[in-house]
Amino acid sequence: MSHFLHIFFFFTLFIFYAAPAATTTATGFRGYRDSQVLTLNKLKWTQQQTLRANCFTHSSRTKKNAIILELHNRDYCSRPISDWNQRLLKNLLSDQIRVNSLQSRIKILISNGLNQELSQAQIPLKSGAKLQTLNYIVTVGLGGRNTTLIVDTGSDLTWVQCEPCGSCYNQQEPLFNPTNSPSYKPVLCKSTTCENLADATGSSGVCGFNSSTCNYYVTYGDGSYTRGDLANDNLVLGTTLIQDFVFGCGRVNDGLFGGVSGLMGLGRSALSVVTQTYDAFEGVFSYCLPSVTDEGSGSLILGDETSLYKNFTPFSYTNLISNKMMPTFYFLNLTGISIGGVSLQDSGFGKNEMLIDSGTVITRLKPTVYNALKTEFLKQFSGFPKAPAFSILDTCFNLSSYEQVEIPTMKLHFEMDAMLTVDVTGILYFAKADASQVCLAIASLSDEEEIGIIGNYQQKNTRVVYNTKASTLGFAKETCSLD
Repeated sequence: MSHFLHIFFFFTLFIFYAAPAATTTATGFRGYRDSQVLTLNKLKWTQQQTLRANCFTHSSRTKKNAIILELHNRDYCSRPISDWNQRLLKNLLSDQIRVNSLQSRIKILISNGLNQELSQAQIPLKSGAKLQTLNYIVTVGLGGRNTTLIVDTGSDLTWVQCEPCGSCYNQQEPLFNPTNSPSYKPVLCKSTTCENLADATGSSGVCGFNSSTCNYYVTYGDGSYTRGDLANDNLVLGTTLIQDFVFGCGRVNDGLFGGVSGLMGLGRSALSVVTQTYDAFEGVFSYCLPSVTDEGSGSLILGDETSLYKNFTPFSYTNLISNKMMPTFYFLNLTGISIGGVSLQDSGFGKNEMLIDSGTVITRLKPTVYNALKTEFLKQFSGFPKAPAFSILDTCFNLSSYEQVEIPTMKLHFEMDAMLTVDVTGILYFAKADASQVCLAIASLSDEEEIGIIGNYQQKNTRVVYNTKASTLGFAKETCSLD
């Protein structure tokens, strides 16, 4: 529902720096009591325009009762982009589409209950399908062949494009052909599995033309959709075989999914990967979303094998909040925010649920909380030239004359004294490749009644552990890589 930030959006953090011939670059150090240093010129921007990773490979490792899968930034795996400034704007516009669709679904669930048909108010399977927003992808085995999927904690149904396909978007791998898999079986209409579609997608399964096959149809707020047959087949995660895995075999699909074959749903319904693999992994998974590196990879771990984590700070855990109206979402109780060691004051802290989502890019806060954060950030991050607002981001600076800047730390606090320390690469969003327009990477919701969202831009270089069995979620700092 997710939720795989951008520019690709990770490439926003490696800025092309070319100093004017007659001037010397400055270093922006202000001496905050709690701060981090962001280097603006780690790589020349022109180098990134020619890189392209081979992300459509199967890389995994198994240890005890857990498996680790290589996790890529989807934009890192796409073709070189000539106009990065235009891409950065499109990334934010598409992220707003996802957030609008998410808020729409939440409002309908609250007002009408879970039996309401939600086919027109679904969260996009992929953030900004029309506009190439960032997502993260992994490679798994399905029906005897490798398949690359977008990872999304905000979706439940896993699906791939299938032959014969009435209308499919272009993908790099061959389409999944059910006739080549002896373990493929269609799900029957009126079965319990077919009935579970309502919770997983918001739309009930319908009978096929032959009145025996369960058909699914999911449409999204940005106009993209997938439609096809519900089926069973063998899923292989690392070396773990999941027999009779339920997934969607998409026959009609629309949306620019960056050449990826489909989507992996990591929500909490009966049809999600988390629930279907419960016997093997006990409802535990985690990810580490990388910032920009040469390899551009992080990891998705299924199972509670802590020796696979490479965190360099202790874990802190908070409760997952149960919401009967929205049981497939992952909600947390935000109790506070601190900027540079200064705690913000707001009467809403500790009283409102906040959604954590791997598919939304930029964190959204209620207007009163956002205004308090913005005021304190500007108080501490002062003396830098201002720049115009950029799309949904209204607090921007011109940092083109700086090689490094010192940024106040940003920490999100949750009940049970859990804390998410935002990585230095997740505080500022580079709207221009030359750093002439760099913005605070937090946005305000349109009103106080909307649900706050923790986006993946603020989750980078953090091991985030979802334990649905214990109903907890944990954070620890980690430099994300597969090695």
